[in-house]
Amino acid sequence: MDIDVRFSLADTTKIKEIVSLCNECFDEQTDYEEAIKLFEEYKGRNQIYLIGEYEGKIIAHTRIQIVPTIFQDMNTFAILNHVCVKKEFRGHHIATKMLEVVKEVCKNHDCTSIKLWSRNFRVPAHTCYKNFGFIADDATFFNLDI
Repeated sequence: MDIDVRFSLADTTKIKEIVSLCNECFDEQTDYEEAIKLFEEYKGRNQIYLIGEYEGKIIAHTRIQIVPTIFQDMNTFAILNHVCVKKEFRGHHIATKMLEVVKEVCKNHDCTSIKLWSRNFRVPAHTCYKNFGFIADDATFFNLDI
């Protein structure tokens, strides 16, 4: 069964559904009110929230961070995180369709590459990313809580 998902850029009215989906998919506890505040604060700072809607409900999401640099080898690149599809809609190539849209968005922002951050336990998602053409490189994502 082909599911006709409509992809678009999120605005403030979609944040509650995005937070709900990401809390569900990633077992997070993000606060809606804080998310709205931060979305408004960071609007226009190279952060793009892409959503996929089916029958008026958000079933897919990713966040795209556009990172312009002064370095020739890096150029402008994008970082994806919170790539997710609602559990009951997985297996219908929705993530692949979303990644196609992401690729176009990134091209329109003159990105030369897309980096993707994904937790190690998301093995089925990693298969999707590899099938799309992403390569697990030799980098390690380091974190320092402050």
